[in-house]
Amino acid sequence: MEIIRSLENSRIKLYSSLKMKKYRDKNRLFIIEEKHLIQEALKAERLKQLIIREGVENEFTVEGIYVSDDIMRKLSENNSLNDYIGICEIKQSSLKNDKRLIILEDVQDPGNVGTIVRTACCFGYDGILLSNKCADIYNSKTIAACQGALFSIAIIRDDIKNHLDYCKSHGITLYGTSLKESNYLSAIKPDKRYALIFGNEGQGISAETLARCNHNFKIEMDSFDSLNVANAMAIASYYFRYHG
Repeated sequence: MEIIRSLENSRIKLYSSLKMKKYRDKNRLFIIEEKHLIQEALKAERLKQLIIREGVENEFTVEGIYVSDDIMRKLSENNSLNDYIGICEIKQSSLKNDKRLIILEDVQDPGNVGTIVRTACCFGYDGILLSNKCADIYNSKTIAACQGALFSIAIIRDDIKNHLDYCKSHGITLYGTSLKESNYLSAIKPDKRYALIFGNEGQGISAETLARCNHNFKIEMDSFDSLNVANAMAIASYYFRYHG
């Protein structure tokens, strides 16, 4: 049984650096902190290292390294002391199916991005296409909001133009969200293959992206003219999924 108690241990320094995006990108690794997330990572064969707090029994089917409480605090971004932390591999996703897609253009709040990933997974969407300016999917707040869904759905980050080009070349209908020159959601008759596009929290979808959409829609509301982007996505994705 391996036990690490030194904060200066080279592996601990590496794992601690993964709190920063540039080191996640460099090492192709990221941190997860909850027991159920570790279970999902194991199912997806993404777990590279299990870290266990010294004195805690290993409840998983893989071996881990034991660390002191001080090291666990160093690695964690939670307020409470974790019993387990996982180090996971960043893998390049690819679309196995592209019948139903979600495209996010510059959605910057990690909680919104994570909630959208979770919702898309729940409603059986095939993939999430993120623009390069979206929140990092491996940010701790995004991971927490995903609740393990990032292991169950294809997530691809690229320039928004490349995402739109892909959809156009594969016969995927683009539906943009806009308050102007748009139809109400309830009037939309979804095509069999489609992508729903949601934009930045403050600016919405860019004019260039809207110009490339096949159709634009807005959600009916009584006394206000906007919704949080994650809420709007949940409503629209449910409608498209079960009214197509």
